Amino acid sequence: MAVAVSGNLCTCLFRYLVLAFLAFSVIFSTASFLFPNLSSEDLRKNAAGLIQRGAGAAGVSTGALSWIDNQSPTFEIDSIHYSNQKMAIHPVLNQGEVQQEGTNHVVDEDFYLSKVYSTAMQPSKVMPYYFRAEGVFDKEEVTITTLITENRFGVFKKLVRNYRGPISVSIWIRDDEFNDQHFTALHELYDSEPLLRQYVDFHVVVDRFDFQLNMWRNVARLFARTDYFMLLDVDFHICTNLRQHLQESPQARELLRQGSALVLPAFEYTNEDDGVDSATFPVIKSEVEKQVKDKKLIAFHAAKFVPGHGASNYPKWYATNDIYQVTEFNFKYEPYVILKKEGTPWCDERFVGYGANKAACLYEIYISGIDYYVLPNDFLIHQSHAYPESKRSGGRKLNAELYSAFRDELCFRYAKAMYFANELNTAKARNMRTQCSSLKGFDAALKAFPQMWKTTPPKTLPGGAK
Repeated sequence: MAVAVSGNLCTCLFRYLVLAFLAFSVIFSTASFLFPNLSSEDLRKNAAGLIQRGAGAAGVSTGALSWIDNQSPTFEIDSIHYSNQKMAIHPVLNQGEVQQEGTNHVVDEDFYLSKVYSTAMQPSKVMPYYFRAEGVFDKEEVTITTLITENRFGVFKKLVRNYRGPISVSIWIRDDEFNDQHFTALHELYDSEPLLRQYVDFHVVVDRFDFQLNMWRNVARLFARTDYFMLLDVDFHICTNLRQHLQESPQARELLRQGSALVLPAFEYTNEDDGVDSATFPVIKSEVEKQVKDKKLIAFHAAKFVPGHGASNYPKWYATNDIYQVTEFNFKYEPYVILKKEGTPWCDERFVGYGANKAACLYEIYISGIDYYVLPNDFLIHQSHAYPESKRSGGRKLNAELYSAFRDELCFRYAKAMYFANELNTAKARNMRTQCSSLKGFDAALKAFPQMWKTTPPKTLPGGAK
């Protein structure tokens, strides 16, 4: 009797094991079919938390992936703590001093980033290195920093194929009922072009605010991994071999090391249909000059908004093969520039929506004492696309009012900072003085500074730092 019972039990256990094996096989096969790019290693990384993010370019962001009835990925942004990473702040140690256990201050990454972007509209969730480039980049390289939304994925791939160098991109994903679809589209973009894996660091910003353009620029710059970066709109095509030209120009490299800005003149086609296919764009300066004479090309926005690029001095650009300085800077100037990552002011994040956002950023850079120089043989051409003017007009009006007050603020803020740094009578203050001297009461305020603050500005900080 006991033997019979034991035999029945073994039979039942065997059946359950077979059924379990079959069920596992079906689930595994289905997952492999639906998600061929997710290896078992990817799944382990995703299950481990976002502390794995940035170590490679595989898989979806951990903690953001759940499953619904149709076995499609969904990203429940509101219900997750999107980063398990911790950031440790180390105390400064003198030579020979040993760090004591427990002296690090540890903060959550998302809490830290909320402070980094505290002047932006909140709540905004920043996911650095959502995908991280597999390439290793020389620190002297120029990283293109740009920003895209879902409707610009196609032109972004063209930029990557053309530049084939380091790119740091901010991608805005609207936090709405379709956010799972937005993330899926991002993954489809990533899987569609192998060069993205090699060259591009993707940083995701998730919120409900349209066009926090300066915040997105700052995200891309903060996480760029080289010493120099280029502020570029994604729909501009770099027509020349910019990377090679920079490597071969000692003057350009030295200007960048000193902290100056390098300008690439920008053009657009008078017939928008001619500006759709970047494969047809000129690649040498002489061809640009010819098309300008034939009235096929014009300086970007020359027909609509001359101050935007006029200070680049296009007549001089046509006539020279030498780098030259921008001497007629104005507060509406908004060229595309290459800059040193360290020491360059950040873009003010109070500018949300279209209008004045980039001009405000470049104006502060200039006011801070950074001079602009134009590259003589490199240039950009705009790739034509429709502009949704209805989304731009309101922002332009509001930002124009903000920019007027912002310029006044900058003048007094930088004048005060330069006074305390003993820099008011140096070349660094020249740009600030030139731009701000027309401001009512500004020159009188400068003369009154010694009476306002009678103490001698310190030349060194505590500890001997200058």
